[in-house]
Amino acid sequence: MIKKQEKILVAMSGGVDSSVAAALLIEAGYDVTGMFAVNYEDKEQGIKNKEKIYSCWLPDYQDALRVAAKIGIPLIRLDFVKEYKKFVLDYMYKEYSTGRTPNPDVMCNKFVKFGFWLKAAEKLGFDKIATGHYATVRRNKEKGIRNNENVKKLLLTPYSLLLSKDTNKDQTYFLHQLNQKQLGKVLFPIGDYTKDEVRKLAKKFNLPTANKEESMGICFVGEVNMKDFLKGKVKAKAGVIVDVNGTIVGKHTGLPFYTIGERGLGLSGSGRPYFVIGKNIKKNQLVVGFDDDPALFKKEVTVKNVNWIGQTPKFPLKCQVRMRHRQELQNCVVKKIRSKEQGIINVVFTKPQRAVTPGQFAVFYLKGECLGGGVVK
Repeated sequence: MIKKQEKILVAMSGGVDSSVAAALLIEAGYDVTGMFAVNYEDKEQGIKNKEKIYSCWLPDYQDALRVAAKIGIPLIRLDFVKEYKKFVLDYMYKEYSTGRTPNPDVMCNKFVKFGFWLKAAEKLGFDKIATGHYATVRRNKEKGIRNNENVKKLLLTPYSLLLSKDTNKDQTYFLHQLNQKQLGKVLFPIGDYTKDEVRKLAKKFNLPTANKEESMGICFVGEVNMKDFLKGKVKAKAGVIVDVNGTIVGKHTGLPFYTIGERGLGLSGSGRPYFVIGKNIKKNQLVVGFDDDPALFKKEVTVKNVNWIGQTPKFPLKCQVRMRHRQELQNCVVKKIRSKEQGIINVVFTKPQRAVTPGQFAVFYLKGECLGGGVVK
């Protein structure tokens, strides 16, 4: 049941998804205020015009202003540049510097969007925060037993994170680190719509962003060449490229600039394209092979820092896993590992998985529900 006077702070990025999210909330009767968050500031990548350089976020902010004016809500602008740098960019640089491949969007959701944004919303007197993510949250019914006329609540998982209607656009992979408190304070208004339906709604509401193209790349940074972006920010040393037999086949410019499964290394002489299948950190060697090389496929993997959105499941757990965004769900068995290290598990795949990448996330699903996930060791 909708609480008509709930005060909602909707994060508006200037894109069509968050614009429609805001419009739907107004239509549903909420008290809505828009919020544009400045998370990344780099004047060198800004917009040049008549010898002036404007912030790279300015065009999106102007779009958000136009949408807010169209639907008749105020739009506030908040600064989270320091928080984003500390919890997202610095994490990303550190991971890349060790030869791993991080996922900044996951950390952005965990610490910034549903961490600092949410705290700011609560401080300003809002009941919840809303975003344009493709996901849904289910509020589970409370169950209990009577004991001495008191009801003891047995439900340990008040909220569940579910796949969105649009399985191709679903973003639960990036949201799997959220906890119960966060899920209880968020709304995903477009989770029950497909992207095509969202576009139609944008036209129905006559939003200025109805035909705006999707933004890609790093969250809040945009489309950048990762190698160029990392230069000067991570330590990298040139070294040799070897095949699985240890034969030198070329040179690399630094292990942080490559990821498992990557193709197009500019190597010649083999007659077949090479793919990155591993990194020898101690020897500073990039290991390559062909697309059918057994070393490129993993039957099982160890996952650490696991966050279970609800109750910790019983092991072994038969479920499905997604090793990267938009990958088809893969059958697996999750087993608990006896270790002093907390939140560490072993994942055995039914079908060997290609290009399993240390630093990326393994996210688990069961019957359309996102159970949580962790980092590939």
